[in-house]
Amino acid sequence: MMNPERETIPFDVLFVGAGPASLAGAIRLKQLADANGRELEIAVIEKGSEVGAHAVSGAILDPCALKHLLPDFLDRGFPFEAVVRGDALYYLTSDKALRAPMLPRYLHNGGNYVISLSRFTRWLGTLAEEAGINVFCGFAGKEVLYDETGKRVIGVRTGDKGLDKEGRPKTNFEQGADLTAEVTIFGEGARGSLFKDLAVRMGLETNRMPQVYETGIKEVIELPEPGVFSADGPNVMHFLGDPLGPFRAGGGFLYEMGEKRIGIGYLTALGYTEPWMDPYEMLLRFKCHPFIRERISSGKVIEQGARTVSVGGFYTIPKLAMNGALVIGASAGIHDVLGLKGIHAAMYSGMWAAEAAFEALQSGDTSESGLSAYPKAFESSRLRSEIFEGRNTTAALAKRNPVRYLFLGAQYVSAGKGLRDPMWLHADATTLEPVNRRPKPSERPPTSPDGVYMVDKLTGVYLSKTHHREDQPCHLIVHDRKLCETTCAERYGNPCTRFCPAQVYEMHEHPETGRKELRLNPSNCLHCKTCDIKDPFGNITWTCPEGGEGPEYRLV
Repeated sequence: MMNPERETIPFDVLFVGAGPASLAGAIRLKQLADANGRELEIAVIEKGSEVGAHAVSGAILDPCALKHLLPDFLDRGFPFEAVVRGDALYYLTSDKALRAPMLPRYLHNGGNYVISLSRFTRWLGTLAEEAGINVFCGFAGKEVLYDETGKRVIGVRTGDKGLDKEGRPKTNFEQGADLTAEVTIFGEGARGSLFKDLAVRMGLETNRMPQVYETGIKEVIELPEPGVFSADGPNVMHFLGDPLGPFRAGGGFLYEMGEKRIGIGYLTALGYTEPWMDPYEMLLRFKCHPFIRERISSGKVIEQGARTVSVGGFYTIPKLAMNGALVIGASAGIHDVLGLKGIHAAMYSGMWAAEAAFEALQSGDTSESGLSAYPKAFESSRLRSEIFEGRNTTAALAKRNPVRYLFLGAQYVSAGKGLRDPMWLHADATTLEPVNRRPKPSERPPTSPDGVYMVDKLTGVYLSKTHHREDQPCHLIVHDRKLCETTCAERYGNPCTRFCPAQVYEMHEHPETGRKELRLNPSNCLHCKTCDIKDPFGNITWTCPEGGEGPEYRLV
């Protein structure tokens, strides 16, 4: 419900989050309005200080959606790093890289583009503003607004600014506003905090499998000279195997970028069972592999970022339309799991949502039924077929024995059906095993950071240019600290101190009592949401800090 004391700003359509899904949707909606001679107030809100500040991905862009949205995109300054000449897939043992003799059909990226998602979304944001769309940065959506019945979305409340740690207004206090809209389109990215409320209130995930995630950590490395990729060879490499091994899901990548730069990253599926697992350590161990080190160890890390990726696939996609609202992009889990690409999928979803919203505004019916053109467009699309083919891939990869390869092989030859359809997924928070059943390995390859090619977590935070005002309410809600210091410590050894890629969570010994106590460093937070996903007790809730805070990505 709205607070009469807050300023209310009405729009026709409000997009929440300025990622590729929302920006493509806003641009498409403006195109439709202009073509039909209709004036629409369209707004996009973004919690980062600018468009692209919180955008991080590999990233390979299939330009199919971009061509549909902006046929002259190359003439309009489309920022890309490299055109994909070819792909290579490797399986890493502890000291060797075995190249696959053939690529799966869905990993052929020739003619696609390697991009920086941060630069790409910044460019889309500029085009949106030039088209007359209101793009408001530094505005964090804190609460979904519903009508009196509680069954219709009517907008979003933005967060207050200028509160002290106890939530009291300071001299520079700015009250958030109620942004209302005929149609609100949620494109917050993976594990959106507003979507969590929507999903419960509106039953969006009823009869769906739980969404599962990977935590990806990406770096941009600057090399003294080019030469990692030959001029006539593949400039996109994907890696399986070491350091995760043959029975854990995840893997790494090397992508050619412009100006003697390399994009390198590692993704760890959060369905792992070992409480000692550290996704950041997996990145460092990946970089220690002889094949990788030989090629890029002369370089210097110049930017780093982290984000979770929705990889559950077709059976986890929620209900997409409800009264007054739509869900798009990674918020809806719309991702090509097989092709390891999600940007074109997100853009298509935003464009279809825009077309449905325009149709609904024209008819005057913005109910779930009036907005149904969006889910119908998805259901009849080629994208839906691609996602459906990978519907059981993540579940097969979750198998922790050789049977996973039998399932994957059967899926490959049967267009995704495999030996069992559907294969059930388990929420990432439920998969950890106790420390007494999963002791930490005694020997591990050395991964000592050197501050140049190998950087530690805190240096990574520095390279992300993350900033948060110290004197504000903590945006990471730990509901029961005693649980952390007793049950969680005994059963799982406080996995938050390892799964967070930014060293936000630390256990410290109290100088007087000798008891271990949880200490938070919320100013380090990269907004990756890993803690909200993987905490085995559901004891951590991630909420938006003040708008305009967090990472300041430029290259990742």
